[in-house]
Amino acid sequence: MTTTLTPSPTPVTRTSPPEGFVMPDFGDRPVASGAVSGAPTGTPGTDPAGAGQAAYAGPRKMAFICSKGNLDMAYPALIMGNAALSEGVEVHIFFTFWGLDIVNKKTMKDLKFTMLGNTAMHMPELAKLRPGWEHKSLPQGKGGLPGMTSVATKMMKKQMDDLDIPDVPDFLDLLQAAGAHMYACRLTFDMMKVIEADLHPGVEGVISASDFIEIAEGAQIVFV
Repeated sequence: MTTTLTPSPTPVTRTSPPEGFVMPDFGDRPVASGAVSGAPTGTPGTDPAGAGQAAYAGPRKMAFICSKGNLDMAYPALIMGNAALSEGVEVHIFFTFWGLDIVNKKTMKDLKFTMLGNTAMHMPELAKLRPGWEHKSLPQGKGGLPGMTSVATKMMKKQMDDLDIPDVPDFLDLLQAAGAHMYACRLTFDMMKVIEADLHPGVEGVISASDFIEIAEGAQIVFV
């Protein structure tokens, strides 16, 4: 006699959005495994059928456009891309204009951080001198002093290292190993006189903006 065991349904955990938060409507979501066919979809945060459909699925493909080569502008896409990969999201990253420095082996280790033009520059260490100073923006004029860019860059790298965040080359290796798809912009590649041997090995190709638009079809696009 053969007995068939029916697995218990997996409980669905829902997290309510913060008060006042408006969840974007990305349209109908794919029906999750175990959900009742024909159950209403497209309403974030609800599961009318109670059949195990995900409370919020959202897009499962993300495309990042990196257009800046400053150290502080390199990390946002790398960190978000890594987080997306850990959630099973398909990730594509397009490096264009100064953002090409992020994947150029001749420049990726020497990206700079500057105070100039950054009115949100704070120094947590100033709290040791006087509480509250850590929240004050540093004077822009100090950023133009000789050596200040090197000091600011060194400070930011130390802060990232204290948080166990890898430097840019290691982060690119991490993304490559995790399955991220990375591309260099053809226009920038030609304009900067870069050769393919200069690019990080994780860069899959040198493509045009039109090519990337086709690749990014259906993706959530993040411009940095």
